[in-house]
Amino acid sequence: MGQKIHPTGFRLGVTQEHRSRWFADPERYPELLQEDHKIRKFIATPHKFKDGNLDLTSAGIAEVRIERKADQIDLEVRTARPGVVVGRGGSGIELLRTRLQQHLGGRSIRVNVVEVQRVDAEAGLIAEYIAQQLERRVSFRRVVRQAIQRAQRAGIEGIKIQVSGRLNGAEIARTEWTREGRVPLHTLRADIDYAYRTARTVYGILGIKVWVFKGEVIPGQEEPPSNREAQPRQRHQQKKRQQFEDRSNEDS
Repeated sequence: MGQKIHPTGFRLGVTQEHRSRWFADPERYPELLQEDHKIRKFIATPHKFKDGNLDLTSAGIAEVRIERKADQIDLEVRTARPGVVVGRGGSGIELLRTRLQQHLGGRSIRVNVVEVQRVDAEAGLIAEYIAQQLERRVSFRRVVRQAIQRAQRAGIEGIKIQVSGRLNGAEIARTEWTREGRVPLHTLRADIDYAYRTARTVYGILGIKVWVFKGEVIPGQEEPPSNREAQPRQRHQQKKRQQFEDRSNEDS
């Protein structure tokens, strides 16, 4: 079951929190849910306006959390490059807030930017990095190897990366994956960070999935493993890297 279900939805209320935190009557629930989708899509898409361009694709946004209090929407943008979002003198964040208000029909919006401390331990940023490199026609094996090494230096417990599609321009699409360390998908108390991204290449679209195991959340523990300081891992403690496995025959 843990291999099939979405890792985040499987752990909501246990080790994962909801990306949107608000309550609404059944009549307004579809409207507010659609607003959340519009907000996330607006932030992820570059825009051009007369008073300036709004392009946050290079900001390394890992997550957007949405809260609602009365008629106000509170946004928490977790990013690896907060300076890109804030802009010079706060012009970028003000442009984002005003344009979002216009996009949502004048709703009151407050934006809070939070810097990601461990960039190489975030599944979304790892998948984004792999997608950017694949679009530049870098060999997928080299990209995945570099991403795993960077994640290990960030002090994670384990990582799994899967790439699907016409790898390196092959005529037949296939799926290959690699895993380093432990990634216990069946364990509910395991803090698993999951992300999916697509890379648009000249040969077609490649799908990238990343699972990052940051440790187990023990009841009564003061600090979750994702907020701990990255501990250096000794060479002899690292498990042998598993080689890519061709699973194209299993999908057929």
